[in-house]
Amino acid sequence: MNKSSSPAKSLAALVGKTLDDAFKRQGFASREIVTRWPQIVGEDIAAHAQPVRMQWPRGLNGEDGGPATLVLRVEGPAAIEIQHQQGLIVERVNRFFGWQAVLRLALRQAPLQRPAPRRRPALDPEAARAIAEDLPVADEPLRAALGRLGAALKRK
Repeated sequence: MNKSSSPAKSLAALVGKTLDDAFKRQGFASREIVTRWPQIVGEDIAAHAQPVRMQWPRGLNGEDGGPATLVLRVEGPAAIEIQHQQGLIVERVNRFFGWQAVLRLALRQAPLQRPAPRRRPALDPEAARAIAEDLPVADEPLRAALGRLGAALKRK
């Protein structure tokens, strides 16, 4: 290997620093609080609340200001339930970090930002028909349905 060339780097290594900087601007000590939110607080809570930022108090004379306030985006109807679970959420986040990073929550009612649903590729009708023809099923609607199921499984 030529000494002047650098070894190939993974995309995660190249993008990781940029993502870390973006998350730090929002006050997050670690990007994992966003990327692993459902594992940290549980699927039920994550379905109704998302972390937005962490607000760290300013300390005096350069000292540490103490634990942060975690700002969550919460769907309107679920805000009261999330407010009742505040202690549990703070406990789970702090357990994840391994230290008391969060003291309290601040809730902001707004629609959650959900990823766009994945579109499944269209089913190939010819493949479904070919699979259905090979099935030893007398009931025609059932055989057609099984053919579509077989084509969907082959698609994956």
